[in-house]
Amino acid sequence: MRLQIIQDGQGKNAGVFIPMEDWTLIKNNYPDVDSLDKELPEWQKNMLDKRIADIAKNPTSIRPIQELFDELDSDL
Repeated sequence: MRLQIIQDGQGKNAGVFIPMEDWTLIKNNYPDVDSLDKELPEWQKNMLDKRIADIAKNPTSIRPIQELFDELDSDL
């Protein structure tokens, strides 16, 4: 991939130029890439805020996902 960094007048990175050939490849591999910058609905933001607050109150309540998978596999 031949990315080019675009800088503003002060020399700070301001953007990235992706050649069309590379952008087409990205879009083929990640079809939802165009929607990644869309705003989350308010209900999703509220749910995330609640989950983050719950984790902050009880950080030991979260476990690695592999433990869940192992537990589910053991029930089979």
